[in-house]
Amino acid sequence: MTKATLYADGGARGNPGPAGSGAVLMDERGVVIAELRRSLGHATNNVAEYTGLIIGLEEALRRGVDDLDVRLDSLLVVQQMNGVWKIKHPGLRPLALRAGELLARFPRRTIVHVPRELNTLADAQVNRAIDEALGA
Repeated sequence: MTKATLYADGGARGNPGPAGSGAVLMDERGVVIAELRRSLGHATNNVAEYTGLIIGLEEALRRGVDDLDVRLDSLLVVQQMNGVWKIKHPGLRPLALRAGELLARFPRRTIVHVPRELNTLADAQVNRAIDEALGA
């Protein structure tokens, strides 16, 4: 059994605006085993949040993780993934479905909301993705 923690984040400057997603995967000792980021061009913060989750889940699956704790500072994504809130925006539905399909592939999984200050590593990847896309 391989256990890991995934921190995922997304953001847009202007919302919508230049957007990026980030994820950091840690092993059970807290050692960073993957840092991921993706520039999304012009997008909303919610699209970026979901994309951060998706790229992190894909990486965890690639690495054979089967027990995953997911931590996001997006209450919207956490509540939608946990089935508490409906997915009202049609643009988010395909992303939520993809994230849900990936999450379901982990035999053991949790997805919880954390305060922004506990998600700084993933947030740093978001800002790097946006800065790199803008040539900053």
